[in-house]
Amino acid sequence: MAARRLSGVLSRSLSLRPLSSSVVSRGKRSNLEGESRRFGTAAALEQPITPSVRINYTQLLIDGKFVDSASGKTFPTLDPRTGEVIANVAEGDAEDINRAVSAARKAFDEGPWPKMSAYERSCVLLRFADLVEKHNDDIAALETWDNGKPYEQAAKAEVPMLTRLFRYYAGWADKIHGLTVPADGPYQVHTLHEPIGVAGQIIPWNFPLLMFAWKVGPALACGNTIVLKTAEQTPLTALYVAQLLHEAGLPPGVLNIVSGFGPTAGAALASHMDVDKIAFTGSTETGKIVQELAAKSNLKPCTLELGGKSPFIICEDADIDKAVELAHFALFFNQGQCCCAGSRTFVHERVYDEFIEKSRARAQRRTVGDPFQKGIEQGPQIDSEQFEKILKYIKSGVESNATLECGGDRLGSKGYYIQPTVFSNVQDDMLIAKDEIFGPVQSILKFKEIDDVIKRANATRYGLAAGVFTKNLDTANRLTRALRAGTIWVNCFDVFDAAIPFGGYKMSGIGREKGIYSLNNYLQVKAVVTALKNPAWL
Repeated sequence: MAARRLSGVLSRSLSLRPLSSSVVSRGKRSNLEGESRRFGTAAALEQPITPSVRINYTQLLIDGKFVDSASGKTFPTLDPRTGEVIANVAEGDAEDINRAVSAARKAFDEGPWPKMSAYERSCVLLRFADLVEKHNDDIAALETWDNGKPYEQAAKAEVPMLTRLFRYYAGWADKIHGLTVPADGPYQVHTLHEPIGVAGQIIPWNFPLLMFAWKVGPALACGNTIVLKTAEQTPLTALYVAQLLHEAGLPPGVLNIVSGFGPTAGAALASHMDVDKIAFTGSTETGKIVQELAAKSNLKPCTLELGGKSPFIICEDADIDKAVELAHFALFFNQGQCCCAGSRTFVHERVYDEFIEKSRARAQRRTVGDPFQKGIEQGPQIDSEQFEKILKYIKSGVESNATLECGGDRLGSKGYYIQPTVFSNVQDDMLIAKDEIFGPVQSILKFKEIDDVIKRANATRYGLAAGVFTKNLDTANRLTRALRAGTIWVNCFDVFDAAIPFGGYKMSGIGREKGIYSLNNYLQVKAVVTALKNPAWL
């Protein structure tokens, strides 16, 4: 989920140093066996840069005020570069969700927000966007510190896209309207598009700010109130920008934020009887639980943006150098922690060997290190759980007899850094080709015919996105219609404009976010039928 293509921002290289690969004990090795695998790295992983941003907000935001959790509990949010505590954050649970929902319900039923003119709501969102722009660098620093993504990525792409998204939805606020409908008989019929009410929203840790914008922006533009649960790994930036929203004029109770854990705060929100709608981004497994809780409570509608195992298909006519760079970006962007990552790289057999050689070389040039350091392309993974999961998948790839071309181990002795890893000779039935790894592990598969690659690309429970790289327009058109995924990028990848809808087929989710389609998630349609007496016309 990139704000825009970032390969230009993140393509600088730094000094190289050799690394070991202790994970690898069995399986095939590439033709570089015996050579040191080398990756561009920051000079000092062990001495992280201290960001200058201050952490001012660690409490829950309920009814316009920052408050402690009802239990008084807190939990630590950690620096992925070191595993050390950044701050202790209020830990919300079911009681806090109740407080937040009560505030949101009162703000919707009695408060000024739904009763404001759409233009007034638009002005609040525009003022907020201006404030985000003013605080761009601090917000980016906080995002990098809590998440581990490169500062340049956060500051030059993601925070500006947060601004762009809110300006986009500010533009929609006063353009939401119903229709006049002709009917058979003497009736005046029109439809109203009304806010749905209290929206529950649960956002993930990989793109905290962008997911905040994807959900909060359309919900507010439509006149709803919100209870938002942040990911326990990354609670800080949502609290920071929420304060700016109130500074922009958002009334109390319209946006409430509860930091906490899924089984407690998340489950309470999804099952709450006074929440009218739930929106969730995260894993498919958790999405199933959210939908079940929503159905068993008050049958609230769900928008779900879930997992993916996206194919990236490189045809025989491709410019290999460009294809290598784009496929590298499609997989390794954001440390590989991207639901739509091009994590199954299908390459035509005629160009396969050349592609492997150049992909290995590109991965070895990737700059890994402290994300606050200029020129870094890859920071640490989010936490120890994700770190260990990725290493287990790498081990699985080796044991399945895929060829490890480079990488395969942790980087340094501190924090959650992993070497950029490339596997060739990957088969469809291997776990690294089936499961969502969510890390810097590129799996490269070979194909011969277009019909064959279409079947293989679609042979997955996921359908979030796909990439096609070809010079042939007929081939591109054939693939874009045949691939069962919500987004198909042709000769590009991770292009995320505010107006482009995003969502999945199959078990990658329900509904669409961004663009005009996202407004439907937060509106109810009401038909109003009035009898006419002696109408002049029908």
